[in-house]
Amino acid sequence: MAAVVAAAGLVQPSAGAASASAANGPRAAAPDARALTYPLDCKGAPQAVTDTAQGDLDGDGSPETVAAVRCDAGSGTPPHAIYVITQDTAGPNGAARPRVVATLLDTARRQTATDLTVRDGIVTARLLGYSSPEVPRYSPDIKQLAKWRWSDGKFRQELTDSAARRV
Repeated sequence: MAAVVAAAGLVQPSAGAASASAANGPRAAAPDARALTYPLDCKGAPQAVTDTAQGDLDGDGSPETVAAVRCDAGSGTPPHAIYVITQDTAGPNGAARPRVVATLLDTARRQTATDLTVRDGIVTARLLGYSSPEVPRYSPDIKQLAKWRWSDGKFRQELTDSAARRV
């Protein structure tokens, strides 16, 4: 019995950490990217969330979710849209509900997003695209690193071109 009590004392947080955690309250959960329908016209095909990342993008202390979404066409590589989702706290019946608050990448740009991350309030994704309609859809020849940062009430984008290479 003494060994169990001693082991339990080793795995519990210190009193200072426990009181700091209680003072700050429980950390809000990031919104579930699969719990909503996106403003993406798939012409009857289902939507597919292919990647997500979470983090506090606007500095309010609550995490947002960034989702790469495309139509699930069954073949080919449909372009992605990238959305920022926040948790509404005043939904119907007082329940928190996720909602789209920004579109970082629109499908009209005809790009595929990979390696989606959120780090230090910056959203990063690799964007793959095509320089012309003649480029085969299985071999994108444009590769960019895109970064979005919340600044002055909106997301600002920075693009860096990378050397074209086979994907």
